[in-house]
Amino acid sequence: MFQDPFETPSCSRGVIILSGGMDSVTLLHHLVHNDNYVEALSFNYGQKHSKELGCAKRQCYDLGVSHTIIDLPFVNELFKSDLLESGDDLPHGHYEQDNMKQTVVPNRNMIMSAIAVGYASSIKADFVALGVHSGDHAIYPDCRKEFVEAFASAVKLADWEVIQIVAPFIYMDKKAILEIGLPLGVDYSQTWTCYEGKEKPEKTGATVERAEAFLSLGIKDPLFSDNEWDEMKTYLSDLAK
Repeated sequence: MFQDPFETPSCSRGVIILSGGMDSVTLLHHLVHNDNYVEALSFNYGQKHSKELGCAKRQCYDLGVSHTIIDLPFVNELFKSDLLESGDDLPHGHYEQDNMKQTVVPNRNMIMSAIAVGYASSIKADFVALGVHSGDHAIYPDCRKEFVEAFASAVKLADWEVIQIVAPFIYMDKKAILEIGLPLGVDYSQTWTCYEGKEKPEKTGATVERAEAFLSLGIKDPLFSDNEWDEMKTYLSDLAK
C-alpha cells in the first residue's frame, strides 16, 4: 500500500474531487491511466463558474467513471467570497496580486475533502485524490503541502477505516500538469478554469495561470479563438512587465 500522499496510487480504489478544471481533470485521467478504479465527486456550492460541473460530467462520461454532484447551498448563503454568486465582482490579473485573496472561499477544500473521505470510507475505497498543485499555494492555504499532510494525519484519527489522502501534483505547476495530460489525450476544450461563468474565459487569476501554461509549451488554449489567443498573449506580456 502506498504511504506517501504525494505519490500516485495504482491498482487501487479511490475517490477524486473533480471540479471540471484542468488540474483535477488531468488527475482523473492520470489515475485511470494508472489502473485505479475511481469515483468522482463534484460540488455545487454557489460558485460563479458552476459551468465547470458540466465539464466534470462530460469527462466522467467519456472515461466511464461514476460521477456525483453534491449541492452545498449553505456555502453561498453563509460564506463570504467574490468567487460565490453572493460575492462582489471578481478581480482580474495574476494570482500573485494581493486582491486575488478575494477569491478564497473559507475552508472550502477542508469541507469538500472531509465529505469525500466520508464517502470513500462508506464505499471501502483506499484513497481520496486532490488536484492541488504548486500554483495554488500563493493564496490558498488549504492547497499547501502542510495542509495535505495535516489533513492526512487527521483522517487517520477520524475513523476506523484507513483512507489515504493523495495529492500527486502538489509540487507541480500547470505547465507540468499539462505535460502529463497531453500525452493522455485529455480534451482541454472540455475543461473550465476561469472563475467567471461566461461564454469565454475572462482574465481572472486562474485563467491567466492556465494561459501561461499553454503558452510556455507553445500551444494555444483550446478555449480561445485565434484572435482571442493573440489578445491573451499580449495581456500576459503586459502583466510580465
